Amino acid sequence: MAGASTPAIRTLAQARVAHRVHVYKHDPRTDSYGTEAVDALAAELGLAAEQIFKTLVIELTTGSLAVAVLPVPNTLSLKAAAAALGASRASMADKTRAEKTTGYVLGGISPLGQRKLLPTVVDASALSWDRVLCSAGRRGLEIELGPADLVRLTSAVTAPVASV
Repeated sequence: MAGASTPAIRTLAQARVAHRVHVYKHDPRTDSYGTEAVDALAAELGLAAEQIFKTLVIELTTGSLAVAVLPVPNTLSLKAAAAALGASRASMADKTRAEKTTGYVLGGISPLGQRKLLPTVVDASALSWDRVLCSAGRRGLEIELGPADLVRLTSAVTAPVASV
């Protein structure tokens, strides 16, 4: 997808961060967007499934939204995410509110280039890889970048928030 541009891709370009954009065929009937990305890209790129990260929008006890970024095969520990972000509890955010706040559609929510920068926690496992992938802001589009760049550009904290 030459010339593909999303707010996430533009954020990386403006920050002059080395990255690669990967395209895969999105099946509009799927509702497991992260698994679809893993199935399409992990073997092709020679990556472990744990190098491909999903972006989940959560609601903290304060009523504010936040973002958790974790490996696709893992499950988010809401308790750990809340603690990492200084809240007592968290729950998954309402889909409509998540889309409106981030400016992205579900399955294409990127931690980068969101309409409003939300408090973000990136699972600590990201730092064990030299490159990770996350949504580029559109279903069927992933960005490959260094995990330190992901953390820096999202002003994220890192913590173990994923469970197997």
